[in-house]
Amino acid sequence: MTSPHLAGSWDDERSAQLQVARRRATGLLVLVVAIFAATHAFTDGRGFWGFVQAAAEAGVVGGIADWFAVTALFRHPLGIPIPHTAIIPRGKDAFGKGLGEFVARNFLDPDLLDERLTEMDPADRLAVWLMRPANADLVARQAANVLVGVTEALSDAEVQDAIRTGIEERVRSVELTPLLGTVAELAMEGGHHHALVDAALLGLGRAIEDNQEVFRTQLRKESPWWVPEPVDDVVFQKVYDGAQRFIADITADPDHPLRLHVDARARGLIADLKESPELRERGEELKAAFLDHPEFAAWTDDLWTDLKRSIAHAAAQPESDLRRRFAKWTVTAGERLATEPELRGRVNTWVKTVVKQAVTNSGEEVTDLISSTVERWDAQETSRRLELLLGRDLQFIRINGTLVGALVGLVIHTVVIL
Repeated sequence: MTSPHLAGSWDDERSAQLQVARRRATGLLVLVVAIFAATHAFTDGRGFWGFVQAAAEAGVVGGIADWFAVTALFRHPLGIPIPHTAIIPRGKDAFGKGLGEFVARNFLDPDLLDERLTEMDPADRLAVWLMRPANADLVARQAANVLVGVTEALSDAEVQDAIRTGIEERVRSVELTPLLGTVAELAMEGGHHHALVDAALLGLGRAIEDNQEVFRTQLRKESPWWVPEPVDDVVFQKVYDGAQRFIADITADPDHPLRLHVDARARGLIADLKESPELRERGEELKAAFLDHPEFAAWTDDLWTDLKRSIAHAAAQPESDLRRRFAKWTVTAGERLATEPELRGRVNTWVKTVVKQAVTNSGEEVTDLISSTVERWDAQETSRRLELLLGRDLQFIRINGTLVGALVGLVIHTVVIL
């Protein structure tokens, strides 16, 4: 919308131009009236002065007629309500309706738009625009802001409930114990369980080493009172050293009998996990207890809260991964449009379809919009603004009417004399 200051400047400038043009046209009319009056008053109207008098008389008629025609567009001449004058104020509403129909017929024609869009090649222009880094950054910023707006517009409670329900349905649809059995089986097939056994043995050895005094004290408590303390110490050291050697042997020997025993027991457990109805039922009970626990609901709620906070933070940072990804995708989209004719053709077809459908569906609305907008305009203000816009050129019609009238009068007088 034009600011009041700019509108006032435009009005002042056009008004000044109109006044200058009006004074010129009126001055010329006054001049020919004066010539006509002078030739009647001071000459006999013969010879040379007859030609001057005829030209002046016709010029007066032409000038007054065009003054009347120009004035009748905007107001009643001399304030007299002559029929078919003040055409613009009186016919403003009809003008608005006609303008709306004119725009709809000549600017919103689907075939014309299709031809124009074909010449424009919107996909090519879009590709060039998207590949510019500044535009890609602009798109990334706006896309991030839209994403933030969407997260803010969504109901937190509804989204959290949807996330919780989705995760819960997915977890409930998967039986726990067969899944655990399959995972354990894959781990054993790849030998990954050996690392777990080694870690357990290492942890057990460190636990024994770190708690020597605890074990020694417990042995003394359990030992009979009559066994000397040095004997207890010897016995403890033997047991301690034997345990550490046993752990070291198991760790160093991949085929140690204990390892093989653990493997056999693990395979049996895997088979039970995959096939035992009792374990399956127990697993489903544990899964249900987990899903029904309040901490599960709190965890799923935090997923949405944390995601929403992360999106808002990333959207506000120009160098965030989110903004960079959006910018990269924008440039990539532009490059694809520029290098893939098939994609460019699909985009152009889509643009044409959307525009033509919009024009087809909104043609009457555009006509009604223009018509109703013009109807709301004040008649006198509309006339004033149109006069400021067109009045300067219309004054030249008055000037031309005076001059052409004088020329025609001169020709007619010449023909009569001849």
